[in-house]
Amino acid sequence: MDYSSYKHMKISRRDRILTIMLNRPPMNPIHYELHNELSRIWYQVQVDQETDVVIFTGAGEVFSAGGDIPMMQRRIDDPELFNQKNLEMKQMIFGLLDLEKPIIARINGDCIGLGATLALLCDIVIAVDDARFGDPHVKMGYVAGDGGAVIWPQLIGFGRAKEYLLTGDMLDAREAERIGLINHAVPREALDDKVTALAEKLANGATKAIKWTKASINIPLRQLAHSIMDASLAYEALTNIGPDHQEAVAAFQEKRKPKFTGR
Repeated sequence: MDYSSYKHMKISRRDRILTIMLNRPPMNPIHYELHNELSRIWYQVQVDQETDVVIFTGAGEVFSAGGDIPMMQRRIDDPELFNQKNLEMKQMIFGLLDLEKPIIARINGDCIGLGATLALLCDIVIAVDDARFGDPHVKMGYVAGDGGAVIWPQLIGFGRAKEYLLTGDMLDAREAERIGLINHAVPREALDDKVTALAEKLANGATKAIKWTKASINIPLRQLAHSIMDASLAYEALTNIGPDHQEAVAAFQEKRKPKFTGR
């Protein structure tokens, strides 16, 4: 399988384990081009006959800071671009949920916004214990429409999910493990051993039984995502053209706190 067209991800293979690394350090933000790449990669992995297990991680010491601020400004300036990126967003989320091969999220550092959504949609999440998780869409005057509303309530229940999604507050990996948002929080020096051991266990198992068990478990998640994403992305599009989102983008660029007006 040829992955050479992906310029912002580093893709490597060891035996039948494929590692996909977001490669825009130090923060690995998901900008215009990487957004497109992430909308395509999972469908290609699905038909990769040499791969049984996927490890998804980030370069450096941050998994991903989430959406790219310049891309946010481009979507404000050109709302039609938002429609194009919404299609990619659905392909990104549905592609992750449709992929039958198990995905281990190797969280090497902070995991924020869209980065957190992508990680939490993986099958098993293993994080360094000093990583932080959060979905701060609302702090950017934005609806959490890109999948956070789908997966957070399924992992930690509606009450906790509402608290984190409505405030945009962060939580550390130990707390995330305690409440069931992720599977394991480990010391940094133990991360690779933990991820590798699990990946090899899956790769050496009954791979057809494993992938079809995953496919069965994901049936209600796929149904849920299809029932929510159009509406949540439409709400996000409304906030994309609102003054509060523009104020948040400007404040971020000017390194100050935004002054929201509720518009």
